[in-house]
Amino acid sequence: MNEQTLDQVIRGHVLLQLDRQPGRTDDELREIIENDVFRHSHEHYLSTDQQWKLVEQIYHSFRGLDALQPLIDDPTITEIMINGHEEIFIERNGKIVAFEGRFSSREKLEDVIQSVVSKVNRVVNESSPIVDARLPDGSRVNVVLPPISLKGPTMTIRKFPANPLTMDDLVRMQALPHEAAMLLKQLVIAKYNIFIGGGTGSGKTTFLGALAGFIPEDERIVTIEDSAELQIRNITNLVSLETRNANTEGKGEVTIRELIRTSLRMRPNRILVGEVRGAEALDMLSAMNTGHEGSISTGHANSSIDMLSRLETMVLSGATLPLNVVRKQMTSALDILIHLTRMRDKSRKVTEIHEVLGFEDGEVRLSPLYLYEEKEGIGELIQTDNRLNHVRKLQLAGLNLCGGE
Repeated sequence: MNEQTLDQVIRGHVLLQLDRQPGRTDDELREIIENDVFRHSHEHYLSTDQQWKLVEQIYHSFRGLDALQPLIDDPTITEIMINGHEEIFIERNGKIVAFEGRFSSREKLEDVIQSVVSKVNRVVNESSPIVDARLPDGSRVNVVLPPISLKGPTMTIRKFPANPLTMDDLVRMQALPHEAAMLLKQLVIAKYNIFIGGGTGSGKTTFLGALAGFIPEDERIVTIEDSAELQIRNITNLVSLETRNANTEGKGEVTIRELIRTSLRMRPNRILVGEVRGAEALDMLSAMNTGHEGSISTGHANSSIDMLSRLETMVLSGATLPLNVVRKQMTSALDILIHLTRMRDKSRKVTEIHEVLGFEDGEVRLSPLYLYEEKEGIGELIQTDNRLNHVRKLQLAGLNLCGGE
């Protein structure tokens, strides 16, 4: 009898015992499984390691997330990609490899998906086959069901470390030099409005969280996200808001745009918007222009200049405004643009830091403070000859400019 067949046999025995005596505690369930595994191991030789793995595997199928659980528990895994119940890939140290485990059936994977989304009051089914959710530890979850997903139920999980990375950690990882980090620290404290751009997987949310570590502890912060991911430990007066999808009747949706508007009535010192993708960009810029200085947000783009173009498109998707008005709004709201890039070696680095100078001749003027330069395959973020032009906020905060001198 192979391990897969033995797994199914023992699961059947355990299920019968649970049917006879429901309400067993986790410890009692584990003891039942262990006894059954040990009994079968005398008839079909299993090493101690094989016995332990089988116990864990069966236990997680009843009380955990089945084949997912050991991957969730493994801190070295950063991403889990499930392309149907028989095909799982993982990312570890920036490399994607196939995982040997699998779900016992398509139905089991569907049960796990429903368990995950229901815990955060989300709904996913054939009529609403796409959903974003999160795990209790904050890990981001995306689910796509058939008929949209042709291979079967698909789930992608972006894991986050138990201890979020700080700016010091990012400096040690060579994501940016120390002097650039110190400049950003001063800009955050002095309440410069900052926008972080980058591609998928470039580390935008992580970097936002690291910047938030510089926010003074006595401020009131409101975070707004599609799926709550930000782990901010240094602020006690913190409100975290999360969007909600419409129910099966098409009602009850709460968008980022609505949350931004609501947050303005919550007396925040700053607003942190996890990611803007559409018309809510106008509300975010308006908030930055109406007394909520020091706010930070992120968005998808290929460069800082591209980020400006995308912001224009987002604003115009929800409002009929002249382009010059949109650009003036952007220049009065935004102070600093940061761009992150996922490099060829899978590392994530800051590759651009720009100051927004203003609006001139119909265009948004940027001044590069730091730019990434690569020579003979070795790159680093280099400070330019440009100096920070708008220093009034620093002066009002009683700070002296560093990292930009």
